[in-house]
Amino acid sequence: MVLDDLGSSLRGTLDELRGKSRISEEDVDGIVKEIQRSLIQADVDIELVRGLSDSIKQRALEEEPPAGTSLRDWVLRIVYEELVDLLGESTEIPLEEQTVLLAGLYGSGKTTTAGKIAWWFSKKGLRPAIIQTDTDRPGAYDQAKQLAESAEVDFYGDPDSDDPVKIAEEGLLETADADVQIVDTAGRDALNQELIDQIERIDAQADPDRNLLVIDAAMGQSAKEQAQEFEETIGIDGVIVTKVDGTAKGGGALAAVNETDSTIAFLGTGETVKDIERFESSSFVSRLLGMGDLKQLTERVERAMEEAQEEDEDWDPEDMMEGQFTLKDLRKQMEAMNRMGPLDQVMDMIPGLGGSIQDQLPDDAMDVTEERMRDFEVIMDSMTDEEMENPRIVGAQRTRRIARGSGKPEDRIRELLQQHKMMERTLKQFQGMGDADMERMMKQMQGGGGGPGGPGGGMGGGGNPFGD
Repeated sequence: MVLDDLGSSLRGTLDELRGKSRISEEDVDGIVKEIQRSLIQADVDIELVRGLSDSIKQRALEEEPPAGTSLRDWVLRIVYEELVDLLGESTEIPLEEQTVLLAGLYGSGKTTTAGKIAWWFSKKGLRPAIIQTDTDRPGAYDQAKQLAESAEVDFYGDPDSDDPVKIAEEGLLETADADVQIVDTAGRDALNQELIDQIERIDAQADPDRNLLVIDAAMGQSAKEQAQEFEETIGIDGVIVTKVDGTAKGGGALAAVNETDSTIAFLGTGETVKDIERFESSSFVSRLLGMGDLKQLTERVERAMEEAQEEDEDWDPEDMMEGQFTLKDLRKQMEAMNRMGPLDQVMDMIPGLGGSIQDQLPDDAMDVTEERMRDFEVIMDSMTDEEMENPRIVGAQRTRRIARGSGKPEDRIRELLQQHKMMERTLKQFQGMGDADMERMMKQMQGGGGGPGGPGGGMGGGGNPFGD
């Protein structure tokens, strides 16, 4: 993912400060060198890199850490604050009735993004609609319609019309009951006069509350020029950076956008309509440096559990805390985890489990774990209802039968049963906890005792892991 190399190399460099009471210029030079190398590889402008490096070096050598704060955590805090400042603030996206116009060039991911932000608004309790006005690209109508169906939102388009302004006009009328109307526009290989004229006419017809520019993260530093051009044409209220999960140049795009008068609204993190998140520089940098992001994690967990309950109204996750924990419960938990996204992304959000922990794992560790979960699902398909309700009855004979039915080795079946036992023991520990115990445990997870969350006691307000 974007800037992963920075997080990994920086954590290793900072670990060399453990146990030291004073920081030398040589120590700071080593840290700054790693930052410069990683940011330049991520295509961040050299002048920006130099300015960031100078600020970090000056603060690290001149400022004194607060009492009780380790040298490593103090330097980590300086790096965190400077990176947050570099990436800037997030675009304000109010949860209210509005019209949003999406603009961008060919291949930026506008249509996919229309489906993603429609899904995002729907999960915030609003009723969105997608209006597809791209009459130039073959398949744009079908793609947008399919995405709207996946996001379970309203849709309007006219595949027989070649007048995008008329489609916008009719679409706004047809979807007038929607809370959020998302107008998707055509693109070009470059911002030429034809595209400018078309967007200006759609903009005049739709009269959007905000214009969002969609930019591919692979553009790197050239994102700055594109943002400035669109700003001069129709005015840009925010930027959505797509494909940040698969490019080394994404750091350049993120930093370049902040050099304009624009701010970043969303990040596209994958291919499905659910792979989108609000950009918050504090949360982004916190995950980058291995300090987690409990806010984003909580949102994903709640969403996954809600979807699991919608599919099976008879299943209630609270029952696990009160009664027997079955393999059916474990399966529901696994399904919920799958909805939360790739395991490496989820681990990045957990204080103490992302960052340095993942640095020590083999490159294919996450793939192996996901493969194991898929095997578990196949195995459970070959089990009887009685075995799913009471896995303790699964002995050697039943294990052999399940192995034949699932095509999986007996060792994998025993792994599943062991995983169930571990989860069951963990839940029994939770059952004996009161509210005060739970609160104390969460504080420990967030670094309240000088742990992964950094100095100052955890995530603090507004996603700041240093609790200012």
